[in-house]
Amino acid sequence: MSDSLFDLPDPARGGRAHANDPAFPEPSAASGGSASEHGRRRSRAPLAVRMRPRTLDEVVGQKHLLRTGSPLRALVTGLTGPAAPSSVILWGPPGTGKTTIAHVIARGHDTTFVELSAVTAGVKDVRRVMDEALTARDLHGRTTVLFLDEIHRFTKAQQDALLPGVENGWVVLVAATTENPSFSVISPLLSRSLLLTLQPLERSDIGELLERAVTEPRGLDGAVRLDPAAREHLLDVAGGDARKALTSLEAAAAVALSHATDSSAAAATDGAGRAGNGTGARERAVGYDEAGEPVGVGADGGAAGSGGTGTSGQTGASRGTGEGSGVTREDTDGRAAAPPTVTLADAEEAVNRAAVRYDKTGDQHYDVVSAFIKSIRGSDVDAAMHYLARMIEAGEDPRFIARRLIISASEDIGMADPTALQTAVAAAQAVQLIGMPEGRIPLAEAVVHLATAPKSNAAYLAVDAAIADVRAGRAGTVPRHLRDAHYPGAAELGHGAHYVYAHDAPNAVAAQQYPPDELVGRDYYEPTQFGHEKNVARRLEILRGLVRGTAGG
Repeated sequence: MSDSLFDLPDPARGGRAHANDPAFPEPSAASGGSASEHGRRRSRAPLAVRMRPRTLDEVVGQKHLLRTGSPLRALVTGLTGPAAPSSVILWGPPGTGKTTIAHVIARGHDTTFVELSAVTAGVKDVRRVMDEALTARDLHGRTTVLFLDEIHRFTKAQQDALLPGVENGWVVLVAATTENPSFSVISPLLSRSLLLTLQPLERSDIGELLERAVTEPRGLDGAVRLDPAAREHLLDVAGGDARKALTSLEAAAAVALSHATDSSAAAATDGAGRAGNGTGARERAVGYDEAGEPVGVGADGGAAGSGGTGTSGQTGASRGTGEGSGVTREDTDGRAAAPPTVTLADAEEAVNRAAVRYDKTGDQHYDVVSAFIKSIRGSDVDAAMHYLARMIEAGEDPRFIARRLIISASEDIGMADPTALQTAVAAAQAVQLIGMPEGRIPLAEAVVHLATAPKSNAAYLAVDAAIADVRAGRAGTVPRHLRDAHYPGAAELGHGAHYVYAHDAPNAVAAQQYPPDELVGRDYYEPTQFGHEKNVARRLEILRGLVRGTAGG
């Protein structure tokens, strides 16, 4: 069994959870002690913590990482032999199971599990763990598994402190990060670890998790039922985040139970008023139909609950369940009525805004803006509008979006529609002037213009080709007739001699050499046949003939 900081149980050996483990609360002798009573009280730990998987078989999703013989299974099962367990870096968005997998590893066999968070730990803490791990290995033959959460928050110096322990096998590192390790983890540590990428959970995976949470004793234990429409709403707002889904379910269940309690109190008050109006027990009823009429009245004047039969002299207000009450109580046979249902209205009241995966300095920032620009380039205005909305909702700086639009108008549209750049610049100025949220409107207008405009990257390719020649050394001397001739002595050097002023030439186009000698005849700009650039192409053919003196006579 694992000797971890959590002292977690070993499911394979029937181990019991530590008393301090919020996911597995124990009944208290001082409070009556029965497990059923404790189950009804429920732990104060969040639902997402209580539902954390205890074995790899309970983990939903990430099947590509949990196959037989995988590094993660080796860490859990305590693989022995020449192939020792490898250090791993778990990379994935929030709510995909990084911490969950680490806690399952904590239950592994013959290991010491230590958890540190890069938010609070420092080099001193890392070195202490390394010293203790070395002692545990040499004196007791035990392997230490170090779980380091948020490793991307560690500085280079702090990550360097991990290297001796990882390289020499003092610890098996399990690091978790939401940032791309290629940018946030030092290369020596990456080369000594396996990088495992966790994918956002599928809708079906989160649906399975919600169903477990509603029924399992460590979850809501059947205290509520989940309406299919409410389930779909929770899946919508989860955004592939299991923790978000469970937190939303817990909030929605609280709303449903609160409404049920309010309805029960109102029904009890109403029933007490009817009982005291002098008409006797015959008019006492538990529930009332939509018209306000009592329902469930027994033949002998007693009140019957939902599906129950009244008995003489019994007051249904304390025993029955009215059809419209929606409250869990006992019927006249002492059986528990159906629990309250979490409706779509309850779920929307609890959470009405979907989780947007976005980080202004991380992968999501670059991935979403990349998809945004590529959608504009690909002329998919609807996809471009979607990514614009994602950036706006995530709080992206609108000036950043506007700058990207200016670049897109120049790079991907160019001379096919020269007005696109004007629209993009105008949108940037408008955002600067009016701010948000109204600034979203000119941004949307620019997105529509750019996405639906004809496309050309000819100007972009032209300047890059010219730059490539310059970098390759093809930058000859400027022809003498084009050199600056305004200063004294320039004439003696021949600068400006024989220069033809273009406005004095026919058609205002002078036939003379403009590029350096080695670039004469080199064409950089190759216009397309799209949009306005088709006209430019015809004009360019004429202009090149006139300038180079090759125009037909």
